[in-house]
Amino acid sequence: MLGQGYILHYAPDNASLIVRLALLELGLPFQTRLVDRTVRAQDSAAYRALAPTGLIPALDMGDQVMFETGAILLALADRAPQGSHAKLFPAEGAPQRGDALKWLFFIATTLHADCRLHFYPDQYAGQTPAPPAFCAATRARLLSHVALIEAAAHAQPDLFWQKGHNAGPSILTLYTLTITRWLRLYPEGPESWLNLADYPCLYALASQLEVRASALQAALDEGLGPTPFTTPILPNPPEGSPT
Repeated sequence: MLGQGYILHYAPDNASLIVRLALLELGLPFQTRLVDRTVRAQDSAAYRALAPTGLIPALDMGDQVMFETGAILLALADRAPQGSHAKLFPAEGAPQRGDALKWLFFIATTLHADCRLHFYPDQYAGQTPAPPAFCAATRARLLSHVALIEAAAHAQPDLFWQKGHNAGPSILTLYTLTITRWLRLYPEGPESWLNLADYPCLYALASQLEVRASALQAALDEGLGPTPFTTPILPNPPEGSPT
């Protein structure tokens, strides 16, 4: 049966959260396996056999193991059972498929990629601490990316929240809002440079998402608190560590 035996290799409040939300939205049965970042389990031979990049998550789909968040999300959406109670992405041949793909790849390869520069600036700037100008330029790029997605959500709302009997968030929303959550929390510090209320479409999507059963369950499973997307707090997970 499709979905039987899915295994999500995860760490709390990592990119695996996006995949967890998608699995819950689709109603697919799955188990989780903690990748313990406190002991660098993502660098172990066992995990690298699943995800050669050492990045989290990996998803064992039964017939294959997937890595790369965008690829996992697209595979899940395309393989959802016929009549699934959620439809996370336009099907092949649907009029909006091309536009949805463009934004999915933008989020995965541009927004998400620049997050790594923000979270780990020393690794990419080539010196410790990273120059303030490098960090400021990264933040400016990230704000520009979020603004582009806000404009897309305003212009094409159906790409971000499906209407009709399958009403609910698309993978574009799950992906974007998890990232905006991180940008407000990490790295830890007093500076607040991204205010989601400045992006009314994304804020509205965050308000809708965090009261859904999928988000409530994910928040419980990963210790994310009651408002993980509108007013996030640092997680208190029942197992593992986000960093």
